[in-house]
Amino acid sequence: MTDRHHLLVYGGTFAAVGDRGDISGVPGPGAAAGSPEGLFVRDARHLSRWQLTVDGAVPEVLSPVADGDTTRCVLVPRGGRNEPPSCTLFREQAVGDSAFVESLRVVSNRPVPTTVRLAVTADADFTDQFELRSDHRTYAKTGVVRRRQVLDDGVEFTYRRGEWRSCTTVTAEPVPDAVEETGTGARRLVWTLELEAHGCAELTLRVMARPHGERRTLRVPRSPASVTGQLLAREDAFVEGVAFPTGWPELAAACARGLADLAALQVRADGPDGEDLLVPAGGAPWFLTLLGRDALLTSLFVLPYHPRPAAATLLALAAAQATETGPESVAQPGKIVHEVRHGELAHFGQVPYGRYYGSVDATPLFLVLLGAYVERTGDTATGRRLEPNARAAVSWMLDHGGLTSRGYLVYRADQGGLANQNWKDSPGAICSADGTRATGAVMAAGAQGYAYDALRRTAWLARTVWEDEKYAALLEQAAADLRDRFQRDFWMRDRSFPALALDGEGRQVDALASDAGHLLWSGLLDKEYGEAVGRRLLEPDFFSGWGVRTLAAGQPAYHPLSYHRGSVWPHDNALLTLGLARYGLHDEARTVAHALVDAATATGHRLPEVLAGYGRDTHAEPVPYPHACVRESRSAAAPLALLTAVGGA
Repeated sequence: MTDRHHLLVYGGTFAAVGDRGDISGVPGPGAAAGSPEGLFVRDARHLSRWQLTVDGAVPEVLSPVADGDTTRCVLVPRGGRNEPPSCTLFREQAVGDSAFVESLRVVSNRPVPTTVRLAVTADADFTDQFELRSDHRTYAKTGVVRRRQVLDDGVEFTYRRGEWRSCTTVTAEPVPDAVEETGTGARRLVWTLELEAHGCAELTLRVMARPHGERRTLRVPRSPASVTGQLLAREDAFVEGVAFPTGWPELAAACARGLADLAALQVRADGPDGEDLLVPAGGAPWFLTLLGRDALLTSLFVLPYHPRPAAATLLALAAAQATETGPESVAQPGKIVHEVRHGELAHFGQVPYGRYYGSVDATPLFLVLLGAYVERTGDTATGRRLEPNARAAVSWMLDHGGLTSRGYLVYRADQGGLANQNWKDSPGAICSADGTRATGAVMAAGAQGYAYDALRRTAWLARTVWEDEKYAALLEQAAADLRDRFQRDFWMRDRSFPALALDGEGRQVDALASDAGHLLWSGLLDKEYGEAVGRRLLEPDFFSGWGVRTLAAGQPAYHPLSYHRGSVWPHDNALLTLGLARYGLHDEARTVAHALVDAATATGHRLPEVLAGYGRDTHAEPVPYPHACVRESRSAAAPLALLTAVGGA
């Protein structure tokens, strides 16, 4: 049985370690696909092996690693009941900005002097994250040069491929007695410790990663405690000023846990004038980078409590907004970026995600956040500064996006990237009730709601901030026309529910899906339709007891362990709950909110990216989805959206 992975996150850096605190040394591409084990910075694995031995053997676990901002475990040399361990090892680890630091305290259990031989085997393979996914792809790498150099106090690993250069440095205090070759390319740092009777010795190991393109001067953390102090300071800044509901302690705990996770999930991004910004990452382990849709929704959820993430997200996305057409990246003028990657494969164009624009909904959500931010904060200076970006985004929706030519926002499957470009972006997510996939130019329902809200909010900006009455009137008319068209074309009269999408022939894609809740959030539906949809979403085939399923049970397409065809997504439910409250369905909103809070309470007050769709009536605990991000920004922010929707009720 393999160790469970434990995740440490700090900004754009994360480490996944096993129950002993080890990184197993799984080789690079193709082995244990899907495993994120290692130390990762900017999409590359900077530590692929980190294994502790005592007197030449792997120690046993007395107390395994527990999840937290710092991992701690207790280990002993292998022995038996008649030969108690000679010593005990107390291991503590944390990650910082491009860093991993470990403290080891070795305590003798013997009444006489004892010699302990301690070793840590380290390696860095610099594998790109995309090589570790379970997609069965391989990527050619030519001209790669790897070097290992022994230092006075450790070892340095370097990687070069053309102009691409990365480095990982391992140092130790006290200095190791020897640095040995292992025959596999790894290096073994060795100490011979002479312990007095019941004496102890302490070691500190520090790993610093320098990814390609890093220009900052990075400080080496002194200890896990110093790193934890920095993270706690970030968490305090996020929690400060937020009034948690005193009458609902479980929601208060979920909000506090979510804000602490959001503090850790802040990654660096550049602003339009080169500003150094901190924006919400998508999630760890696989999406610790700027994802347009995710950052926008997270910022919208947090906006009533903290406007800083919204301001940073708007500036970062404005800086990355497309200005020209790029077929491989799905870029078009005015379009807001979907994903930004910094890894080797993106740099060499082997994956399209360096700046990838395969999202139909990030652009309208950018306009929604801009309008909401200016209205909430009164920051008209930012509203004026981003006016050119907002107008370009509207032009994209009207022209390239399809609002003018097709009447709706449209996307087509991208051969080298995403098959679906709305929030349900897995290949089979947009389907009919029988599971048939939508083909051609797809018009997803939720994106039309975002477009409607974007047009209305931008009209408000044009009238109140930009002083352009003519433009405001044009956008308001476009929004009204979209609303009329949508209710004519998407509404399934025999089911009193909107279709999930229209396909390339304009036919309704008739699966009953949670995306209808997004239409409530955006206000696209008339009151009568909205109330009918809201009540339908709380019926047993949709509502699992832990939240609303992405696809109603009973349809042939439904699968409780599918990513988007029957699972329960916290952020999806948060949008839905806000929508229920908007349409005056407050009892229904409270029902969904209580279900999500109960799910969070059952999982340490942290909502995962996604849960399985099994019902609470047959499963007393929420069933995890097997491949969910452990920490995800939209899910972390979801409890705050619930607080906005229902208060402390």
